[in-house]
Amino acid sequence: MGTFLLGFLFFFGLIILISGIFTVKQQSAAIVERFGKFLSVRNSGLQIKIPLIDRIAGRINLKIQQLDVIVETKTKDDVFVLLKISVQFQVIRDRVYDAFYKLENPQNQITSYVFDVVRAEVPKMKLDDVFERKDDIAIAVKGELNDAMVEYGYDIIKTLVTDIDPDVKVKEAMNRINASEREKVAAEYEAEADRIKIVAKARAEAESKRLQGQGIADQRREIARGLEESVDVLNNVGINSQEASALIVVTQHYDTLQSIGGETNTNLILLPNSPQAGSDMLNNMIASFVASNQIGEKMKEQNKAKGITNKKRDNNQDHEN
Repeated sequence: MGTFLLGFLFFFGLIILISGIFTVKQQSAAIVERFGKFLSVRNSGLQIKIPLIDRIAGRINLKIQQLDVIVETKTKDDVFVLLKISVQFQVIRDRVYDAFYKLENPQNQITSYVFDVVRAEVPKMKLDDVFERKDDIAIAVKGELNDAMVEYGYDIIKTLVTDIDPDVKVKEAMNRINASEREKVAAEYEAEADRIKIVAKARAEAESKRLQGQGIADQRREIARGLEESVDVLNNVGINSQEASALIVVTQHYDTLQSIGGETNTNLILLPNSPQAGSDMLNNMIASFVASNQIGEKMKEQNKAKGITNKKRDNNQDHEN
């Protein structure tokens, strides 16, 4: 009986001794109370407390934590939006007592401040400004939280506006506007491309016409030079200029008839095509040149006579004055 009692007391004492030893994990702290009163803060590692007298009141996480808060509010242009605010916070190591005893639920406290700041800032902005100035909203939330939470032993590391979600109809309208803008830009680029093509084509055609005209001019110049040389050659063998011109016209007439006859699919008919046609054309040309020269000389004489008459009339008027 005595051995049993001794063994029981030894076992009970061992349990009491073991209950006085505890460990604290890395990046955490334990709050130890004695008879319900704060005693100390224990950091990571193996710790000892007095059994049955001291107790662990709680543990606090010292890591950086994140709280996501979704706030519904209205913008200045009366659009309801959902904003997701991510708050990263951490317990200050030398303010563990305040973090444990002063604040019952830090997440609820942070959420309340986030709601208050967001609903004060966003109604001052239009919807487009909310997207463009989301960093300003995050800075305002962080500043308000830092001022409020440092009293409770919490440090606000960073705040982020991670999502802005307008009403479904508003998003559809924005998408339509963006699509219209993109179509407008695409149409402008296509119109510019068409304009460039038209300008390039016009320049190419103008250059083609210029080169074509230059080619025709060169061709006619060479033809004239060839005719001149032909007339000179015929003059050297005793044929006068009129006879040489008639011979060249007739020769070209028959060359043309020969080239037309060589084409099998041509529908061209050259009229007249009699042997006398070349000579008739030459005579007609000469007669036209002579008649034109006579008309020109007569017009010159008329203009000269008219000028003399006008001059005499002007002199008479000068004398009368």
